[in-house]
Amino acid sequence: MKNKKINIHFLGAAGTVTGSKYLVDTGDRKILIDCGLFQGLKELRLKNWEYPPVNVGDIDAVLLTHGHMDHTGYLPRLVKQGFNGPIYGTNPTLDIAKIILNDSAKIQEQEAERANKEGYSKHSPAEPLYDLKDVEKTIPHFKGIPQSQWIPLFDGIRARFQYNGHILGATYIELDVHGKRFVFSGDIGRTNDLLLYPPLKPKKADVLFIESTYGGRFHPDEIEALPHIEKLVNDTINRDGSLFVPSFSVERAQLMMLIFWKLLKEKKIPRVQMIMDSPMGANVLELFHRTRDWHRLEDNECDEMCSHFTVVSSYRETMELRTDYKPKIVIAGSGMLTGGRMLNYLETQAQNPNNTLLFVGYQAEGTRGRKLLEGEKELKVYGKWVPFKMQVVEIEGLSAHADHAELMDWMDKIKNKPERIFIVHGEKESAEALQKGIKETYGWDAEIPQLYTIEEIE
Repeated sequence: MKNKKINIHFLGAAGTVTGSKYLVDTGDRKILIDCGLFQGLKELRLKNWEYPPVNVGDIDAVLLTHGHMDHTGYLPRLVKQGFNGPIYGTNPTLDIAKIILNDSAKIQEQEAERANKEGYSKHSPAEPLYDLKDVEKTIPHFKGIPQSQWIPLFDGIRARFQYNGHILGATYIELDVHGKRFVFSGDIGRTNDLLLYPPLKPKKADVLFIESTYGGRFHPDEIEALPHIEKLVNDTINRDGSLFVPSFSVERAQLMMLIFWKLLKEKKIPRVQMIMDSPMGANVLELFHRTRDWHRLEDNECDEMCSHFTVVSSYRETMELRTDYKPKIVIAGSGMLTGGRMLNYLETQAQNPNNTLLFVGYQAEGTRGRKLLEGEKELKVYGKWVPFKMQVVEIEGLSAHADHAELMDWMDKIKNKPERIFIVHGEKESAEALQKGIKETYGWDAEIPQLYTIEEIE
């Protein structure tokens, strides 16, 4: 290994907040950390259709930090392009990835079918990025590994997956390559989360890759958000409207269910129909029962919470509910309105000014969610422009991502000075704020790599 170089290829989430993919090329082995879809801006989404600028067939293994779409959603394309190695992750991460990839493939197939039927796609015929058959070919590559144990991957290369909060199964990854430690933060969770435990912290990092989603921004505590949600529900129901919550189906959907259930139990909000419309979210609820070590929720709490919700699985039920104008609370995917069941509701409900659209998570640049937060008055749904008159509210403090202070705190146990620090998974302003914070707090220099750049490590 003497005098050998290690090349890092930034194939995603570099200079942007989605599409996480980092290829570690040791010269002998090629290891991909995360394999996410680009979301948001059209110029980024189009990259999902391109071949990455590496030979996919040469990649020896994929390591997944967690199961979210922007970290796993490209896997079926990778397999389709010739990847034939193992895909490692914790068991909950792989369970979530199965749920997300199947759901994503179904939605893409449905949207392609609808686009062809209604003729609103520029492509003839419109095709999904991948389908259920592609997902079926991907799942056999999954290999579950325990958290907090060193796993030998190849000669002189080992990996360890450490609890990181954020969502069920999420970890940061420590990759030792012939004695040099690479640490990939993945998405770092909150210190005080109502559902999950605080993240563990790395103690050594020669080369550190740290997310910066909320660099420069500070969350209130989750508990502080409850009175705001209580008031929002009551105000909306009192004016005969419905509350719609676009939510990531993994963890945030369950958190919102927990909050609404607690408010109802304490008689702080009226008893109206509460809907969790996501087959993916329903499957994740089952996962909560099987993963007691990963979260704070007791089984009886999970059962009681679910008993107060109408959990919708079939598309037919969604199409019936979306034309029901009685006051209700609806939680549905996707969190940034990039797709999912929530679009079906907005297609029919967006023109009602009594309704409220509540954002509780990050809205990436170029997404429908970001545009509505910025005041857009029209919403493009399934090729049609729909006038948008709903109230729009964003409540901070409910994000699954660490804020600036928590990101800085996550690094405070690193005993050595890292040789290189790469700030990833963030938009320009957030990345620069974190870069400045790291310099002021620790005296460490950090770099902000751009998409498709290659960095050489001694």
